[in-house]
Amino acid sequence: MNRHATAIWQGALKDGSGTLDMQSGAFSKQPYSFKGRFEDESGKSGTNPEELIAAAHAGCFSMQLSHLLAENGTPAEKLDTKATVTYGPASGGGFEITESALKLSANVPGIDEAKFKELAEKAKTGCPVSKALGAIKVTLDAQLA
Repeated sequence: MNRHATAIWQGALKDGSGTLDMQSGAFSKQPYSFKGRFEDESGKSGTNPEELIAAAHAGCFSMQLSHLLAENGTPAEKLDTKATVTYGPASGGGFEITESALKLSANVPGIDEAKFKELAEKAKTGCPVSKALGAIKVTLDAQLA
């Protein structure tokens, strides 16, 4: 199975801009720019690759954990996952992604804390996006609500 997205960029890095389109249509001509990626801490001036990685990681982890919890006979009522991707200047120049931190608040009736933590950790290491992010630190803070 393949999925795709298309990036169009025009201009130089700092004064150029681009758009992103997704196969699903969830994004169509979504703007991105240097400012939105490296200068706008509010994140409101457009999307960026790191935000998209964070969304992919949060979604993938949540689906993986949902599956493991259902297999355990304790399906989740709600999984609320936030992924925070950290990036900044690299020691050799340029920029690099250094971490993806998953923070989960879960409502899972009938599960004990130890089993919940075990399955959450298994989902963290087993989801395909976590595997793809193997070059960076991936952390998990998982709490039952």
